[in-house]
Amino acid sequence: ISNYGYLTWEWANALRGYSYPLIFATIYKALQLLAVDDVQLLIWIPRLAQAVLAAFADVKLYSLVQHLENAETARCVYFCQLCSWFTWYSCTRTLTNTMETQLTIFALSYYPIKGSKMGNSCKYLVLIALAAVIRPTAVIPWIPLVFSHFLQEQRKADLILHNFIPVGLVTVGASLIVDRVFFGEWVLVQLNFLKFNVLQNLGTFYGSHPWHWYFTQGLPVILGTHLPFFIHGCVLAPKRYHIFLTTVIWTVLIYSMLSHKEFRFIYPVLPFCMVFCGYSLKHLKAWKKSAASFLLLSNLLPALYTGLIHQRGSLDVMSHIQQLCSDSHQSQTFVFIMMPCHSTPFYSHVHCPLKMRFLQCPPDLSGNESYIDEADGFYSNPLGWLNKEFYNDTLLPSHLIFFSVLEQEISSFLALRGYEKTATVFHTHVPQGRVGSHIYVYRKRTGINH
Repeated sequence: ISNYGYLTWEWANALRGYSYPLIFATIYKALQLLAVDDVQLLIWIPRLAQAVLAAFADVKLYSLVQHLENAETARCVYFCQLCSWFTWYSCTRTLTNTMETQLTIFALSYYPIKGSKMGNSCKYLVLIALAAVIRPTAVIPWIPLVFSHFLQEQRKADLILHNFIPVGLVTVGASLIVDRVFFGEWVLVQLNFLKFNVLQNLGTFYGSHPWHWYFTQGLPVILGTHLPFFIHGCVLAPKRYHIFLTTVIWTVLIYSMLSHKEFRFIYPVLPFCMVFCGYSLKHLKAWKKSAASFLLLSNLLPALYTGLIHQRGSLDVMSHIQQLCSDSHQSQTFVFIMMPCHSTPFYSHVHCPLKMRFLQCPPDLSGNESYIDEADGFYSNPLGWLNKEFYNDTLLPSHLIFFSVLEQEISSFLALRGYEKTATVFHTHVPQGRVGSHIYVYRKRTGINH
């Protein structure tokens, strides 16, 4: 839209599809046409859009449980969902996992579970297909659900011919066309995604965890204080909800087989867990009020802390960079972000054609055993790397941005090249490894030649 920006390696290798970013690109284009494409709107509107969708999804979950059970159980499930610290942390973020989770809730509300009159095969399959276009792993939780539906369906051939095949063809076809327009060639990104993450298991490049990680850390952390309620609810829930429990276990097992693990990957099973938590809460009778207060208070702090304080520096520092847009020397400005790759947002939070660079970390797709990415190369010897990279003063960035843990190591470079600290931004109370507690902004003093 703005003729500048940055495409990460995933786009060069067609691992990502354009269908999801197209939603935000359309919003951005509308703002541009209305001449109101202010940087603050570019930052906030995608979050607000995601938040509105999350709110609708929560209401859908409420009405589903109300339809299947009763208003009291629905209120308990809704309360548990609204209390979840991880839902608060994730639901407004423009991650594909967030959209996958929200579409999963919408699909669930049309899923033909026993006792439901709201079941609509076509609607729920379209929603799953959309989720899979956005993030192919979205099909994982739905494998047991779709299989269960298929088994209980009397007219199996009709289901395949009138629902499975048309929905699959239309959504994959639409996805192919969208990607054809933007990539300029026919490409099936879902296949590339599967090949990279599953068949080649290249996700390990970004870290690997033991097989049991989701059971011992992943699920307990995202459930938080909901965990005892979830276990209690699993014991109490009627037989027809066993399929939901199967979905949770199956999804966690499948993800456990992949060595690269992240909390957000299992976010889509959280709504299923909330059904059991709500069931538990409803049956606590005399203890219900105390249990509800406990859930609310124990989730409020982590939700506020992770949402407002923890690791906020990478967003706050962008406003310092954004101010450089109004600088009269904008054309001479060159910002170099010396942090673990993708630590900060990029042009969406700056919205002007500043010259910016960050340390790259694409995985090696050629099978080179001794491959080291730029970020690892930099961190193995920061001072040596800087002196080699900026051997000539004319190449020096006007601004350097890095975590506080790096300052000591490159202090001689900063002093010698005439850099001065202009801002200190708080980032986290728990610095780890390459991530420091603060982010420093250094500016090169003008008129200094060495």
